[in-house]
Amino acid sequence: MKTLVRFCSLMAVSTLLAACGSGTSDNSSSSSESQSNNSGKTELSYAIWDSNQEPGIRQIADQFEAQNPDIKVKIQVVNWDNYWTMLEAGATGGSLPDAFWMHSNEIYRYASNDMLLPLDDYLAKSKTASLSNFPDGLNAIYNINDKQYALPKDFDTIGLWYNKKMFDEAGIAYPDETWDWDKLKEVAKKLTKDDGSQYGFGAGFSNQEGFYNFIYQNGGQVLADAKTSGYDDPKTVEALDYYFSFVKEKLSPVMTEDRKRAEAFQNGQVAMGVFGSWNLSGFSSNDYVKANADVAVLPKGPNGKRATIFNGLGNAIAANTKHPEAAWKWVEYLSSKEAQEMQAKLGVAISAYEGAAQTWVDSNKDFAVQKYVDMLEYAQIRPYSQMTLKWEEKAYELLKPAYLGEEKTKDAAQKAADQMNEVLASEK
Repeated sequence: MKTLVRFCSLMAVSTLLAACGSGTSDNSSSSSESQSNNSGKTELSYAIWDSNQEPGIRQIADQFEAQNPDIKVKIQVVNWDNYWTMLEAGATGGSLPDAFWMHSNEIYRYASNDMLLPLDDYLAKSKTASLSNFPDGLNAIYNINDKQYALPKDFDTIGLWYNKKMFDEAGIAYPDETWDWDKLKEVAKKLTKDDGSQYGFGAGFSNQEGFYNFIYQNGGQVLADAKTSGYDDPKTVEALDYYFSFVKEKLSPVMTEDRKRAEAFQNGQVAMGVFGSWNLSGFSSNDYVKANADVAVLPKGPNGKRATIFNGLGNAIAANTKHPEAAWKWVEYLSSKEAQEMQAKLGVAISAYEGAAQTWVDSNKDFAVQKYVDMLEYAQIRPYSQMTLKWEEKAYELLKPAYLGEEKTKDAAQKAADQMNEVLASEK
């Protein structure tokens, strides 16, 4: 796995990204400062954004607490949309969680503004946590100005989920490695019902779990180099046009909300959908999906090019935590072979630790999740720069009219490129 990931990162060095896709959660809990409770234990706050991962992480925390009886880990789940607002408020008010998930979109802002604890000195003394245990591409994401501000937690790729029941009823063979864009469109048409009760494909308005994958499959790019947008690349426009065409041709419902995509698949509204590996725990707990669905590799582009977006989260520590040693013990444990293998066995996520990916695969017998790992061979690091969130959100909004059929894709893409170039020009 490490060799493959290193290859991917080298091939995409100018567009490195990484950090797991934004898993979603509908649960939230308010942020609170760490404290020593009445029992004398140090209480650490640990913030995450995916409620599907909470049960598994709780088991890992229980194991950690058994080995460190003087520390209590309180897991805070805040949905993706509110997570960064919570962190920003905490950073401004001096009350960040002790430890929390970090994403490539935000690592530069938090690290460069001294809001994260540098981990290099801790790593140098650790016997269980080492950067050598993780893919170089993921380590690089969380290394700012030669300082390591987070340790890789997991990695993810994107796959094509399909409803076996619908395929069987229509007498259509399941998706496989031979599928390309033409085949995807052909089958989507066959599985779409005129009365609107069933759509062949769920082309939700999403970047990482949507059009980013198709852009790179077509030889396009989102970030052409460190200072240039790729949205005005003809190959990028062509890919966007293809992806948006599913909605325009009524082969997909309009889905601009992230949660709607998973709901549409879980409710049997769409026959196929594009989802990240972090959805596994949620899909495994859904009786309908468990009984009727499976996952395949993404279809290849018109010229046979394959691509899937590759990403990974990191565990970081607040610079102003009142308990740096305890917080490090927790992050160190999360980065250990024991915890990483436990995460994989519990199906929480594909652990970033070298060799643990197969453990994650073996943890689930319901779906062909090996496909997620197989796609590492041609994975594309999620595009990022110092100010990813700023240009990504603006591009997202500027492309939405094209997705809705209200504007030509080429015009919307040019606007996205122009604003993105302005942001990139302001970076150091």
